[in-house]
Amino acid sequence: MCQCSEPTQCHHQALLPPTKACPALGDRPRPARPRGDGGGAAATEAASILRLAAPMVGAGLLMYMRSLVSMLFLGGLGGLPLAGGSLALGFANITGYSVLSGLAAGMDPVCGQAFGAGRTSVLAAALRRTVALLLAASVPIGLLWLAMRRVLVAVGQDLDIAAAAYDFILCSLPDLAVQSFLHPLRVYLRAQSVTLPLTYAAAAALALHVPINCLLVQGLGLGIRGVALGAVWTNLNFLLFLVAYVYLSGLMHGNDGDGKAAASSALCATPAEDDGAVEWGCLLRLSVHSCMSVCLEWWWYEIMVLLCGVLADPKVAVAAMGIMIQTTSLLYIFPHSLSCAVSTRVGHELGAGRPDRARLAARVGLCCGAALGLVACAFAASVRGVWARMFTADTAILRLASAALPILGAAELGNCPQTAGCGVLRGSARPGQAARINVSAFYGVGMPAALALAFWPARLDFPGMWVGMLAAQLVCAALMLHAVLGTDWAEQAARASELTTGGGGGVKVVVADVRSGHADAAKVKADNGVLVVTVLT
Repeated sequence: MCQCSEPTQCHHQALLPPTKACPALGDRPRPARPRGDGGGAAATEAASILRLAAPMVGAGLLMYMRSLVSMLFLGGLGGLPLAGGSLALGFANITGYSVLSGLAAGMDPVCGQAFGAGRTSVLAAALRRTVALLLAASVPIGLLWLAMRRVLVAVGQDLDIAAAAYDFILCSLPDLAVQSFLHPLRVYLRAQSVTLPLTYAAAAALALHVPINCLLVQGLGLGIRGVALGAVWTNLNFLLFLVAYVYLSGLMHGNDGDGKAAASSALCATPAEDDGAVEWGCLLRLSVHSCMSVCLEWWWYEIMVLLCGVLADPKVAVAAMGIMIQTTSLLYIFPHSLSCAVSTRVGHELGAGRPDRARLAARVGLCCGAALGLVACAFAASVRGVWARMFTADTAILRLASAALPILGAAELGNCPQTAGCGVLRGSARPGQAARINVSAFYGVGMPAALALAFWPARLDFPGMWVGMLAAQLVCAALMLHAVLGTDWAEQAARASELTTGGGGGVKVVVADVRSGHADAAKVKADNGVLVVTVLT
């Protein structure tokens, strides 16, 4: 029985709709759209998005540096460990890390909209379910990794490289369990606008990464296995730092740190409702669609690496592609962080029943993405003559990389806004639409264009492949822009209400005071006039 002192603070409804897998878009009463407040609101929204995104950029850069440190240790072991480790990482990205990252993104709209609606108990339930889902997905992934050596040999890979790659990925198996907790926990914190601790935790983990690798690789002489175990150990440290923060800050019960709210949330939880099979079905659908959206784009880059192996000079092309992938991975940190911030802001405003502000967050996010694309394009064009020299002195590789860098920069003109648009669709619980756009752009347009330009009839070789990437990114950006600008935000707010309250009976969202305008800047309480959620029986 509910023990809440105030009925309006009780949030023990089901996590997701009890009567159907996902709320369908249909005819519903649509709330009136309040007028925007001009450029001041846009500036305030941009500041909110940047406050969320900046710490995530810092964390992303720190984790990128961790990967570089691992590659440096692999290179110090020799050519064979470097080749084997690189092959293992590519295999792990395609079959494991991309899948777990995509599945974890399924809790993004649930947590963001629930936090905006003031139903913070939902966040803890979504966290538990997503962790369980990722752990279950790790079992078949782990079995595939155990069979990696036979797979590589079957496709004609060199036996020595296959053996080195197998040693690396075998020692990376514990990382599946670590990532199964780490990805959902990051979404859980981000949904509550808690992003700065991500940077602090990543910095602390990176500070320990070098001594850990020195101990395992040089001290204990574990070689390539030591590098793999060092990466796992660092990820585990990252996770433990975040868990410690969640526990010490009072976020353990999925609330904003208010001790009384934590107690009320814990008392109001209904285990029977939390275990509903239909709600699991909806979360699975969101997770699978999010996974498809992430993996389809991620796999495209790996396919490009494989295609380089059949170009005119495969060794030079693969090496140049490796440099380009490292470059685009670095640049991608910025639009990805922006996408996560936009997803959080859109989810908050839809959950709070403010469709006009959700529309504003989406449009400001797209504008920020476009500006970011211009900066990335200018950067890639300006460093075309010097960037590749940090990785190699080979003249042929430098020539290919310098020719492709301006094309990569032009592709960022589409990649940055389309990534921000993907965040809008994810925050409004439409990852399936994002997946369809990625299929159409990357595999319906980009792949045929890359094949035609790189091989026949154009025979542009390596630059032609990147022109295909440019075509894919521009088409994807256009489709994302059409999807976002064509959104009925009042309809999405009604859909968010059903997603976060169970959809039974009727739910009325009353916004009494939105002077701050941002759900991420205030604690949601029923007695301070910020937001009142009334359940109509």
